[in-house]
Amino acid sequence: METRANHLWVGAVTLILLAALAAFIIWIARLNQGDVNEYDIFYAQSVSGLANGSQVSYAGVPVGQVQTIALSEEDPEFVRVRIRIRDEVPILVGTEATIQASFTGVSTILLDGARGGAPQITCETTACPEGRPVIPPGRGGFGEIVANAPLLLERLATLTEQLNVILGPDNQQQIAGILENSNRLTAELAEAAPRLEGTFAELEFALREAGEALDAFEQATETTDRLLNEEGPALSEELRGTLASANDAAAALAQTLNDARPAAAQLRESTLPAAEATLQDLRRTSRSLRTITEQIETQGAGSLIGGQDLPDYEPEG
Repeated sequence: METRANHLWVGAVTLILLAALAAFIIWIARLNQGDVNEYDIFYAQSVSGLANGSQVSYAGVPVGQVQTIALSEEDPEFVRVRIRIRDEVPILVGTEATIQASFTGVSTILLDGARGGAPQITCETTACPEGRPVIPPGRGGFGEIVANAPLLLERLATLTEQLNVILGPDNQQQIAGILENSNRLTAELAEAAPRLEGTFAELEFALREAGEALDAFEQATETTDRLLNEEGPALSEELRGTLASANDAAAALAQTLNDARPAAAQLRESTLPAAEATLQDLRRTSRSLRTITEQIETQGAGSLIGGQDLPDYEPEG
């Protein structure tokens, strides 16, 4: 009986010592951890990969861990993730909590986005629907891919169907023809490469000559400008004198024509008609002389003195 009581006392003392040791370890852990602040994050996406005790880092530096994961009491569509952050870490307005997933299946929460000078996130500066200040959620690269995976799969399926239509038998034949034509064109270009090099050399020479011609034209333009600037006033004065002389000559010619108009009118109205009548008389006289000359040649000079003999007349019986 006494032995049994001793065993009970030993067991009880052992249990008390183990409890004290556990309490001491917890106290040491809390002492090392220091004061902490709790924040809630509400995600409308899957939080697979997160678990109680998952790491929370700020700009890559570990600052806390996940305390609990549960559905939101007000809206079950959201998942509430409560985290604990060391008190000395400033969680400012503008900070976002992004789930950093990995292909190994382990996820962490990354805090980032705060700006210097912003106030601390507290129940006074943000909402506290479940008694803790709320850090707005953010979407990381992998989380964005996971969230948009259904849309990406749908578009991938549509793209696959379109590729099947494009790469059908008819289109494959046409694509083969296009590739054949491309090969032929490439071969022709390779054959024409020497001629193209000669053409490019001639083009380069022509461009160089054109540049020289432009330089010469520019120099001629500068010379012309200098000549006009230096001798322009004298040339202008001579041109004015020439134009004045031309105007005087034109005025004299006009006066001469005005003076000649009466004589021209008299010549047209009297002299020319009389000369024309004289010419007509001369023509008639010339014709008469021609007739007399012909008569003398054929009938002799006597034809001009006596008349022509009449034929004998015999009366009818």
